[in-house]
Formats: sequence, C-alpha cells, structure tokens
Amino acid sequence: MDSGVRQRIYDFIQQKGLRKTTQRDAIIEAAFNTTEHYTAEELLAMARKIDCSVSRATVYRTLPLLVACGVLKEMDFGKDYKFYDPNYVDHPNHNHLICVDCNKIVEFDDVNIDTLETCISKRLGFSVERKTIRIEATCDELKNKGACGKKKPG
Repeated sequence: MDSGVRQRIYDFIQQKGLRKTTQRDAIIEAAFNTTEHYTAEELLAMARKIDCSVSRATVYRTLPLLVACGVLKEMDFGKDYKFYDPNYVDHPNHNHLICVDCNKIVEFDDVNIDTLETCISKRLGFSVERKTIRIEATCDELKNKGACGKKKPG
C-alpha cells in the first residue's frame, strides 16, 4: 500500500475526530492490498485474515470514510450490494466490463472511448466533468465451454 494514501486516510480520520484502531488498520490494509473489486462482506473476510477481531460494523463504518476521503470508489453495478474499487487513486478514469454470468469485473482504458466522449460532449455544448462507463456482457467461456471457471455455485 502506498504510504501517501495511508497518510491521507489517517489525516482524514483524524480530521473527523476518529481514532486510529487496529481493526481500522486491518481494514485499510485489506482494502488496498488487492487490485480486485470487492463487496463489504468480501472486505470483512479479507480484513479478518489480518486481524480476526475485525467486526462487520467497523467495516461498514470504515468504507464510507474511505470513499469520502477520495481513496476508494463505491460502484453500483445494479446488484443488491455495492462494489468497491481500490484502483481509483491510481486510475480515476478507467471503465468497467461486468460479466453477467460470473460477476467478474474487468477494468479497461481506451483512448478511442475518451476521444468519443470528448467529441460528443463538445458537439452538444458540454465539457466532461466525470464519466462512468459500465458494459455488461456475457461470458464467452461459459458460451464456448458450457462452464465458467469464475462462476460461483448456487
């Protein structure tokens, strides 16, 4: 984890009048020890591997702090739960492709999409402030092989 990001988080937490705790440290470490997107429940499991005392409540209180601090992005992919993107600080303008079969999330950047967004915005008299591109697709592995190695049973 980048020490600048860690310091930014600790400064933000201190400004909010909160204290640095071992549970919160474990959550922060788990949150940025991966490049994969995760849910709150997945983060809880990852944090408990670092510190078994991490509580669900602390995870659910810490996630909004990380989002408000600007180091983590909350993503709504049309599910009953949110995903969190730990790659937001390094790559704030990437896009997402979501497999509707196995829920795998793939990040991508494409200069052609960026150019198209700029052209469309300018033509319509706007300047892009922020963007979100989410492509939902079916899994070719499932279609071609009849099974997807990423799909969770049940």
